[in-house]
Amino acid sequence: MTSKDTAGADAAFELPEAMTGRASPAKAAVGDKPVFAYIASLPQPQRGIAEWIDALAARTLPGLERSVKWGMAYYGVGDGWCFSCGGFAGHVKLMFINGVALDPVPPVTPVGMGKATRGVELESVDDIDEHQIAEWMKQVTSVPGVGGRKR
Repeated sequence: MTSKDTAGADAAFELPEAMTGRASPAKAAVGDKPVFAYIASLPQPQRGIAEWIDALAARTLPGLERSVKWGMAYYGVGDGWCFSCGGFAGHVKLMFINGVALDPVPPVTPVGMGKATRGVELESVDDIDEHQIAEWMKQVTSVPGVGGRKR
């Protein structure tokens, strides 16, 4: 999905109160459509960041699968979900499950996402280091034991 796909979404959309410090109340669902709808529901600049991350994942990872879980977009290949991307007030969290196994280890340790999860918080598209994020995406999909069976 490109930014053109969601360009018609309401630019004045406000984050639901639940998203000010937690993931959105988006319903869990597997597939591209629920993830695209979740991303389209985000206000700017979170929408633009999430669209960019989604497009990078699609270019970087053959066989990419998508899901909405716990109010965030989840991405995986093979048998496990490998990373998540979610809009929050003022930023987007891009979190890698078992991120402690990545080189270099992403700098942010999120609260409530597991001891091994690491990631980055992005406030604008300018904060995205495409090369580094693509490298982390590739690395995390090859880490044994990430995710388990998709549900």
